[in-house]
Amino acid sequence: MTKKLVIIGWGFWGLRTFYNLAWNKNFDITLIDKRETSSMKPAMPEVAFEGKNVEKTRFPLKGVVEGKGHTFLQDEVVKIDPKKQVVKTKNSEVEYDYLVVTAWAKKDFGAIKGLEEHGYSMCDDEHAPKIWEALKNFKWGKITIGSAKSTWWTRVKIPNWIAPCEGPIGEAMFMIDHYLRNKWLRDKTEINVFTPGEIFFEDIDDTVRGAVGWLMWAKKINLMMEKVTTEVTEKSIKFEDWTEQESDLTIMIPVYFGQKFLVDSGLADEVGLLPTDKAMRHLDYPNIFGAWDWNAITMPKLGHLAVMQADIVTAQLLNEVWEKVEVPEYKPEILCIMNMGWLEAWVVLSDIQLWGKYDVVWHGKWQGLIKKQFDWYNIVTKGKMPPKFGEHLFKKAILFFGAWNKGK
Repeated sequence: MTKKLVIIGWGFWGLRTFYNLAWNKNFDITLIDKRETSSMKPAMPEVAFEGKNVEKTRFPLKGVVEGKGHTFLQDEVVKIDPKKQVVKTKNSEVEYDYLVVTAWAKKDFGAIKGLEEHGYSMCDDEHAPKIWEALKNFKWGKITIGSAKSTWWTRVKIPNWIAPCEGPIGEAMFMIDHYLRNKWLRDKTEINVFTPGEIFFEDIDDTVRGAVGWLMWAKKINLMMEKVTTEVTEKSIKFEDWTEQESDLTIMIPVYFGQKFLVDSGLADEVGLLPTDKAMRHLDYPNIFGAWDWNAITMPKLGHLAVMQADIVTAQLLNEVWEKVEVPEYKPEILCIMNMGWLEAWVVLSDIQLWGKYDVVWHGKWQGLIKKQFDWYNIVTKGKMPPKFGEHLFKKAILFFGAWNKGK
């Protein structure tokens, strides 16, 4: 009997689950999203700091889903009834046998006074283009870049990090430095970076952190720790410790929050995130799965983890329809490419802070080309990820060529 599978949200994770199962005749899939087009989030720094056309980061979702013989519903989810197994949207109700909740967490711009009016963010395709317009008009002064503090109350064990992913901050500071040098404005500009944590990049270890810190020193990028933002004004940022930083251009990652409809449905913890086990099953409803930002165990909030989780969800669902598939073990790790401007980038592979053994950094010119090729592949294939053997070879190259320490 065909099972009704509903996927809420797209991105690497939603589309990964969809592509993994679209061929399987045991599933009738409905993908729900309020947007009709995708937006490739890893390309947003290029939109914000290099002027990449935001339209080149998008592709239509409807044709992708319906081209595989399934249903795309462009609508906004307002509630889930887990007992009746129904997803309620603004305009309809969709029944399900299995539900996969997979999308970005909400960035709560309203949580910090003045951020929406006076600050900028590279977090999405609405805000990123605004940074590029501001940069083009910037002549001299002080640029401040940092993360808001996020607080987690959850039933599952996660690292106690208050800045869930500072990789975009690293990209912002280095790409802005690159832009200003090309425009002969760097000597007229002070770049300040802040973190709410006791250390910057709390999800990596000393090898990567030390390499990034050395380059910040070399490029004269200032760092402030334990700075919790309370207000953003037109010309400054105010912090919880009563200090104030002058700022002519403020760029921030806002407070993370899940989704209100998950809270209203009784499925989420206090900040709107799904509590799941390491098989990505909801702790109370085993036919509901969560992946990426909306999953409480996803720390940091990183696309690579979402792809791992989507593959685990896929295996679980195939086993539900009596196809014997080995379920991958969830071993979280940080694997990312930090763009520094044009063809320079950091490649990071680290899992020491996630109970692993690696902390590797691989820095150079052609690493940026890898990043651009990944973005190109993802757009051309309408949201597919490179083959698994490609990821395996990439990790082997990082360990061979990169600088790293092995943890205990």
